[in-house]
Amino acid sequence: MMPPEAPEDGINQPGETPPAASFIPSPHLSVIKKRSDFLKAARALRQGTPTMMVQARQRTVGEAEGIRVGFTCSKKVGNAVARNRAKRRMREAAREVLPQLGKDGWDYVLIGRAEVTADGPFTALLDDLRRALGKLHGAQK
Repeated sequence: MMPPEAPEDGINQPGETPPAASFIPSPHLSVIKKRSDFLKAARALRQGTPTMMVQARQRTVGEAEGIRVGFTCSKKVGNAVARNRAKRRMREAAREVLPQLGKDGWDYVLIGRAEVTADGPFTALLDDLRRALGKLHGAQK
């Protein structure tokens, strides 16, 4: 059962899908869930930016398909509310940037930074992710 959402007109309309639940993730992205995959990315390339740390690794042949992405925030980022907000913002940035600039067969882990990931301007988050991907993939040439 889905939680009730307030529609734009303020009138409850039962049976309609709430806006958040109707979002369809990009078919090019899948989420990293296993700790071992996060650890493999931690041992690979990394690029720091003012708003986040980006770790990237090229997977071995046959390991998985497409672009995979993971998100994490330590307690340094803040309480649970701040950590979840930071991860939501990083997820949205990944949805916008990775389908264009990410490479097939790669894993990316985005790590939030204290204060700036959750509260900074969203455009800075997007720009930093684009810049980090450019540097990470530029090092591979």
